[in-house]
Amino acid sequence: MDIIHLLPDSVANQIAAGEVIQRPASCLKELVENSLDAGATKIQVLVRDAGRTLLQVVDEGKGMSDTDLRMAFERHATSKISQASDLFQLRTMGFRGEALASICAVAQVEVCSRREEDEVGSRLVIHGSEVIEQEACVCPVGTNFKVKNLFFNIPVRRKFLKTDQTELRNLLNEFYRIVLVYPKVQFTFVSNDEVLIELPAGTEKQRIEAVFGKGQKVSYSSHFVDVKSDTELISIRGFVGKPEVAGKNAQQYFFVNGRYMRHPYFHKAVLTAYQGMLQGDANPSYFIYMEVNPENIDVNIHPTKTEIKFQDEQPIFQILLATVREALGKFNVSPSLDFDRSGYVEMPTTGAMPMPTAMPITSSPSTAYNPFVHAEEKVRTTNWQSLYANTSIAERQPLSEEQQPLFEQTVPTGHIYQYNGRYLMMPTQGGLMMIDQHRAHICVLYHLYLNQIGESLTTSQQLLFPEMWTVGVEEVALVEEMLDDLRHVGFDIERIDPTTYAVNGVPAMLSDASPITALRDILDSVKATGINLKDRWQKQIALTLAQDTSIPYGKTLTKDEIDDLITQLLALPNYRYTEDGKIVVSIISDDELAKKF
Repeated sequence: MDIIHLLPDSVANQIAAGEVIQRPASCLKELVENSLDAGATKIQVLVRDAGRTLLQVVDEGKGMSDTDLRMAFERHATSKISQASDLFQLRTMGFRGEALASICAVAQVEVCSRREEDEVGSRLVIHGSEVIEQEACVCPVGTNFKVKNLFFNIPVRRKFLKTDQTELRNLLNEFYRIVLVYPKVQFTFVSNDEVLIELPAGTEKQRIEAVFGKGQKVSYSSHFVDVKSDTELISIRGFVGKPEVAGKNAQQYFFVNGRYMRHPYFHKAVLTAYQGMLQGDANPSYFIYMEVNPENIDVNIHPTKTEIKFQDEQPIFQILLATVREALGKFNVSPSLDFDRSGYVEMPTTGAMPMPTAMPITSSPSTAYNPFVHAEEKVRTTNWQSLYANTSIAERQPLSEEQQPLFEQTVPTGHIYQYNGRYLMMPTQGGLMMIDQHRAHICVLYHLYLNQIGESLTTSQQLLFPEMWTVGVEEVALVEEMLDDLRHVGFDIERIDPTTYAVNGVPAMLSDASPITALRDILDSVKATGINLKDRWQKQIALTLAQDTSIPYGKTLTKDEIDDLITQLLALPNYRYTEDGKIVVSIISDDELAKKF
């Protein structure tokens, strides 16, 4: 008995849809790209329930005849190419002829389309690859494409869709990848009958400002310098961020011949151009547009068409590197040397070498000093004493066997010194213990905030006048998911329009601080980590809030303040490292000290 048989088209389409249509954002990409290929200058995207119930794309392109409309849903049916060699002359977004067949295989689709030369249009309804009806209809020139109940016939795929907030964020990310490279096209994005984005036609810089500049204190585009290079091999233009505004939440986009792409190798070229200019784990933002001969690239590597192979990758790497370096140097944003002499005092004798200062802690604490007051650029808080209320060494958590030897080494055997407003030096049985006071305080506050989030123990202090917090459109979905955790830690927040929140109350620890600064830091940190699990959000919120409210470097602490800080630190189950892995405590053994002399 023969066992090999041909799969029905409906089954084959569902299998193909697994590669092409992974979530609502995949549908948005394919449909909007079709609208662009049809010459549309105005495109509307409407979604309901983050696209799982409805995803609609309306354009004013050239439309389709009734025959073309029916043929468009057949596998490998396309108007973009007619032979294999056309793949090397591509100037359109789509070409594979798989997208519409894949979409109709896993959704209920309704399309109305009309060409300018036709008096009436055509309406087609397909459910799961089965044509339900096709008839003439009255409709404007262009195409109105509705995708309803995505994955209605594949419940397993539908089950694995994320929350509406996450899927909406994915939709917006895909939307941005398209609108950033087509600034002359007018776009509108509507979610659940609420207009989230309206983008008028303009220049590339205006489009970038419209997408990412909302809620910024200064013009977003002022953070960038222009890059431009024209060679026989490639033409490069765009914008790269100034090193001083680099951060964890960077916007990084490559486009080639009007198409968004991911390219780690070219990303490395950009980062290499910034070598020596960035601090820590900061990343630069960039928007780089490339134009190359279509014959020299292959976009047919993956159905999503975001992975592109270049014939001349190494030469382009060098051109890109030189172009970015030249732009950064031309606008005088290269780094300057700054020798920080804080912590040193000049000796009165001419030519003497500056000596570091180490200051023993006195026994008379200053009643006016507040260790939680930051420098002007930091968030400040008050009532620091309440952190240590009702807590003693006896209440410490029991130490494990692995921790016990280290604990024995940390028993103080002499005076505690503060060095350079940064470190606490403490003689112990194991040697000289060095504690980073800023990170030590972060550890203490992190566990406090995390406990508050988990058990809702915090109290919120109401503000006399609410403060407005404006976020980017692409950030709204994430903020909505984080609201409960933000409220647990003490923020009283309500949404008043699509991208603005009223902050009515703050955690008591932030009573004298800027709540907007703290919220922005929290949001940027969560975005930078790319986490989706709620427990990880809670940890990131606690960590960022702890970083914003901890003792700043350069502050002189009193003996009582240091005693309280060390007591709380040593009571933690893991006090040697912060939550993000930075060293808090280091012990220099007596043998190590002896070797230095």
